[in-house]
Amino acid sequence: MENYMDNNNVEIGGEIIEEIKFSHEIYDEKFYKFLIKTKRLSEYEDILPVIISERLVNLEDIKVGKIVKISGQFRSYNLQTETRNRLLLSIFVKEIEFTEDEKVLTLNDANFVGYICKEPVYRKTPLGREIADVLIAINRTYKKSDYVPCILWGRNAKFCETLNVGDLVKLNGRIQSRTYEKKNPDGEIMKKTAYEVSVSKFGYMDKNQ
Repeated sequence: MENYMDNNNVEIGGEIIEEIKFSHEIYDEKFYKFLIKTKRLSEYEDILPVIISERLVNLEDIKVGKIVKISGQFRSYNLQTETRNRLLLSIFVKEIEFTEDEKVLTLNDANFVGYICKEPVYRKTPLGREIADVLIAINRTYKKSDYVPCILWGRNAKFCETLNVGDLVKLNGRIQSRTYEKKNPDGEIMKKTAYEVSVSKFGYMDKNQ
């Protein structure tokens, strides 16, 4: 039997930078959302969305400026609109710890086991750096899946050329945010944020084992 608890594990630390807001309700359980800021070793900061249950924490403790350490999963939700589908990604909290230790601000460790669900896109930058974009489907209970965009570099990117849709892979990396500009139907330029996993370790798994 597949162990869904081991398929999707995230450990992340950050500073709360947004007041908590209501997100949605399922079976009389309310979920709330907020943003955290986590640092890379390069001092670049990633702004990441977080979802938490009202049953897990005193909501009054979620305050701007507090440092938190979170254990959970990176989950996706497919938002359907009249014109297109949009993949919404967030960190789903299973455990949360409040701390004053600023060392956790660089904690960002994501581990996934999933299936390649879209043909990997391999390319080179103008400076010759190898990059591959891969979309991973991670199975969850109740026949659900989370779809996680990943970016790979160097030899890991090159290795993706040998893989096919449906292959099972295991990876480790960091969840990162990236801002970009896009025109809306009225021609107005809008600022958008994308989330992806920058992969540091990547390997093929035998589905028969």
